[in-house]
Amino acid sequence: MASSSASILGVARSLSGKTWRWRGGNMELGGAGAASLEHDLVTQLLLARGVPRDDIERHRNPSLRAFLPDPSEFRDMDLAAERLAQAVLTQEQVTIYGDYDVDGATSAALLIRLLRALGHEARYYIPDRLLEGYGPSGEALVRLAEQGSSLIVTVDCGAMAHQALDMARTAGVDVVVVDHHKCSPELPRALALVNPNRLDEGDLAAAHGHLAAVGVAFLLAVATVRALRQRGFFAGRAEPDLFALLDLVALGTVADVAQLHGLNRALVAQGLKVMARRDNVGMAALIDASRLTRAPACSDLGFALGPRINAGGRVGESTLGVRLLTTEDPDEAREIAAQLSQLNEERRAIEAMVQEAAEAQVDAQHNRAVLTLAGAGWHPGVIGIVAGRIKEKTGKPTLVIALDADEHGNGKGSGRSISGVDLGAAIIAAREAGLLVAGGGHAMAAGLTVAPDKLSALGDWLDERLGADVTAAMASQAMLLDLAVAPGGLTPPLVEALESAGPYGMGWPGPRVAVGPVRLVKADLVGTDHVRLIARGEDGASFKAIAFRAASTDLGQALLHGSQGRKLWLAGRAKIDDWASRPQAELHVDDAAWID
Repeated sequence: MASSSASILGVARSLSGKTWRWRGGNMELGGAGAASLEHDLVTQLLLARGVPRDDIERHRNPSLRAFLPDPSEFRDMDLAAERLAQAVLTQEQVTIYGDYDVDGATSAALLIRLLRALGHEARYYIPDRLLEGYGPSGEALVRLAEQGSSLIVTVDCGAMAHQALDMARTAGVDVVVVDHHKCSPELPRALALVNPNRLDEGDLAAAHGHLAAVGVAFLLAVATVRALRQRGFFAGRAEPDLFALLDLVALGTVADVAQLHGLNRALVAQGLKVMARRDNVGMAALIDASRLTRAPACSDLGFALGPRINAGGRVGESTLGVRLLTTEDPDEAREIAAQLSQLNEERRAIEAMVQEAAEAQVDAQHNRAVLTLAGAGWHPGVIGIVAGRIKEKTGKPTLVIALDADEHGNGKGSGRSISGVDLGAAIIAAREAGLLVAGGGHAMAAGLTVAPDKLSALGDWLDERLGADVTAAMASQAMLLDLAVAPGGLTPPLVEALESAGPYGMGWPGPRVAVGPVRLVKADLVGTDHVRLIARGEDGASFKAIAFRAASTDLGQALLHGSQGRKLWLAGRAKIDDWASRPQAELHVDDAAWID
């Protein structure tokens, strides 16, 4: 259901400069907690996220049975599955070549665990981010072939590795590519290339272009088991429990910021249930290292578990994530998880330094549609995170480039985009135009290698290509709300009802609630840049709220210093605060607006 073009609750311009609109229909629920839940909130939330009314029940409780496609619909899937099945039957040496981020680590771990359950112990190879960079190198593939691997499966990389796969082909090794990144019209010469974003893909498979690589790897696992079943492999042995792999799929999907609709939402919903069972020794250790005392929620995957896996590839040892997620030794798992937590703390410190330096360049590019920020000495392992942070602050697509990042003096860059602006396609086009040494990605994120003397031309080219898209996307930005309640209506039962339409993430936004009218009883800083609030409504009800990383923003300054005695609306995510003696509802604030 499209959002209304008219402002709501009298908010044409909020403290963050946005117009407030309904995401779906009018959902002003008043203040009675129990009475407000008489409305079918889940139905309303699903409709507001684009679910057709006649398909509500399938989306209400997303299951794999309802959403999983036939893997054979994907080009090269059957060829890839048959080759993997053959390797199992003949006990060939197989190496899984993964990327160093969470999607790559979970994809590699999924196939390793699958093959282990089939009685086959695969090897793995994760390149070093700093020394080797993204994607398979021809030298590494040839070396793996020389060490005895007759089949190499690349996961979360390989879709654009033309030269590397040519070298592997010459060396006589079969390479199966399992990827989800944008492809060029000419595909690299792999034995099989499974990727829903192939330009020659059929409509049904192309509709799953939002899958992370780990989702594609799961479909390959399904197809491989089917191929072995058809060959009678399971006549004397049990089939592997493919559902047990869904915790890996959930982690990789959420951490890679994949769109959580359709199949991805089903994969994550079911994967969270598997994760709660703590069957994977490494995953359980990761949860414990993240100091979670409950079963992980979707947000934990992106903000607690994922960053720890990523830290190994960013500032530590690139193989740590795969080692953790495939070990069966609890002591080893605890040791690796603790090491990843320490690396994550180091990553945060490095990230803060790079972010400060990058933000210092933003003002000089205020006329740019796409921010292109570059500096020497910036750690390539954190540039993607910094790009995401600055994109959130400025509302513009952002590239952050670490200069002198390789032996040739080239810059390594990472970009994050906004909805409606396909950055990955633009980066591929820039590479084809001769502006980049290498580059690729998907709509919301991209990576690149650029020569220093091409930086200025790249910025101009991106502005020209994406300027109109960025302008349109920014003009259409609004603070979309799902419902409005009086303070007395912000209750734990309401939060539970809202969360039942999850899991939420990219492409399936969490419900945003407006609460008011209120006056602020207290507003102060907590930590370095979070604004903590206590608000009281005209109905006498009070609640706690917090605006994360907002202290230096116009919103944060207004809440801290300009709210004395004034009435306002607060808007954000309703959450459960379970630190008190009994659970209470609180608000994580995204925006606010004065009531004149």
